[in-house]
Amino acid sequence: MVASISHRGPDARGIWANESAGFGHARLSIIDLEGGAQPMSNPAGTLQITFNGEIFNYRELREDLIARGHRFATHSDTEVILHLYEERGEACVEEFNGQWAFAIWDAPRKRLFLSRDRVGIRPLYHARVGDLFVFASEIKAIFKHPAVSRRLDLKALDEIFTFWCNIAPRTVFQGIEELPPGHCMRVEGGRVQVWPYWQPDYSGRDTALGDEECVERLRELLIDSTRLRLRSDVPVGAYLSGGLDSSTIVAMIQRFTDTPLKTFSVAFEDPEFDESRFQKEVSGHLHTDHREVRCSHKDIGGVFPDVIWHAESPLIRTAPAPLYMLSGLVRENDFKVVLTGEGADEVLGGYDIFKEAKIRRFWGAMPDSKLRPLLLKRLYPYMKNIQSQSDAYRKAFFHVTPEELESPFFSHLPRWDLTSGIKRLYSKDVKAELDGFDVYADLRASLPREFAIWDAFEQSQYLETTILMPGYILSSQGDRMAMGHSVEGRFPFLDHRVVEFASSIRSRMKMRVLDEKFVLKQAMGDLIPSSVTRRPKQPYRAPDAVSLLGDVEGRGRPGYTDELLSAARVQADGLFNPLAVEKLMRKFEKARAIGVRDNMALVGVLSTQLLVNQFINNTWS
Repeated sequence: MVASISHRGPDARGIWANESAGFGHARLSIIDLEGGAQPMSNPAGTLQITFNGEIFNYRELREDLIARGHRFATHSDTEVILHLYEERGEACVEEFNGQWAFAIWDAPRKRLFLSRDRVGIRPLYHARVGDLFVFASEIKAIFKHPAVSRRLDLKALDEIFTFWCNIAPRTVFQGIEELPPGHCMRVEGGRVQVWPYWQPDYSGRDTALGDEECVERLRELLIDSTRLRLRSDVPVGAYLSGGLDSSTIVAMIQRFTDTPLKTFSVAFEDPEFDESRFQKEVSGHLHTDHREVRCSHKDIGGVFPDVIWHAESPLIRTAPAPLYMLSGLVRENDFKVVLTGEGADEVLGGYDIFKEAKIRRFWGAMPDSKLRPLLLKRLYPYMKNIQSQSDAYRKAFFHVTPEELESPFFSHLPRWDLTSGIKRLYSKDVKAELDGFDVYADLRASLPREFAIWDAFEQSQYLETTILMPGYILSSQGDRMAMGHSVEGRFPFLDHRVVEFASSIRSRMKMRVLDEKFVLKQAMGDLIPSSVTRRPKQPYRAPDAVSLLGDVEGRGRPGYTDELLSAARVQADGLFNPLAVEKLMRKFEKARAIGVRDNMALVGVLSTQLLVNQFINNTWS
């Protein structure tokens, strides 16, 4: 058996040995700077662990283990995992509160045990190479093994061009799989077994709690979750977007801890995307030491190849690029850890897609109504193109049919249909190879049995929490962009206790009519400026095609764009139709490509071309 774990930083390394198991490991030193930075064995030498992440409740677990007779050599969370494995075996993961990907080699049993945290904050990949089993926290580390082939998985690409991400265990590279969130794996005797130990569940609604009790309980959980995630032997900062979620985290740190706080944010030169005035308002209100990185179209285009290198996946948005720059700012200020507000929208129903689905169902109950579709105009006030369209266009775009109302994916069909427009640029060979592949059928087969009894709002939440959140928000925008500068993100809203509580309460506590994250606003209203809770949600976005193409005359265009989108290169790589790509380029140059569909297509094609030439053709580094 061969095992590896990658360096979590700007590059990746793997170590292989002609032994039963060989571990390589380079971890950010955050808790117990001496005791947790390298692979660790138990005193008897029968167990060895390699670990990426943090166990936040390690102190409580350590005290309990000491009371039961365990003796510790360090104060690290890594050693706690080993001792708890000795005591509870593979069930040890049920007691962890944290974000992790780890592997334990159990020498007496000749067993490799791997686990990934509940919601998928930390990545874990693996591959079979003949009789060898290789795993890593980055795909590029697996590619260090000379026997691992490099080929694109077109089904995964089709998933990305539908759902914005591939769905585990599939990755965009053939033969390399991803351990799904909330799953464990056992490799023993030549067999590989994978099983879930946790998943979001909306079946056990807590109907006994009144509204005020729900508000108070959420507040208590978030305070404790934030306190746990401040545990560190190095300074901890926070991202501040100016919205409700990050403002909540910063406010709790300031009110309920004595941690001196430095906050970090992205400011855009393009006013359509800039929220810096809200960031400064919150920073001033909460008295934080604030830093910002200013981001231009040129900046995004400049770092985009690095973004794809760290994302290890095609993207359909440039939004990860400013976050990559932001983590660089954090590192320049000598911070290794930041708390962020990710997860609140999925867990507490904050996204506009939940409002959209609610309005569409309301309209679908009376399809001939003239008034109900007008509610669609209230959606997406920050998107000029949708606001400027006619009512007829909006009705066509957000269409509702009886068949769609019966679909388990009703809430997401407009988004997924829009994204799937990228597929019109596929080459003939790709279309032929994907003929008969149905991304929806694959996803439908993976839904839990309980899905059918959840209400429509909960079904929407499940799709966001299990697809977009781990596959894109926490991966391409989160872990990869932060770790690209050796920074660790921590997410109080994704404490499993918070997730489980939010799943148990009534949907109306999460969205009251069309007021998103109602329970959170009630819980935190006295801690943050009222302007934050009152203003409409503006999701994080970044300038897309203009950052990669320059202006209509091509000024500011990165040099790699013309090279990778040239007819010769597109033809040689074989994924897209050169004429279709050329037509898309001309559309932008004539200022006729202004919609989301064309922007996603341009980013999707260029990012795929970058990925192929970085990882498969090895023409970029």
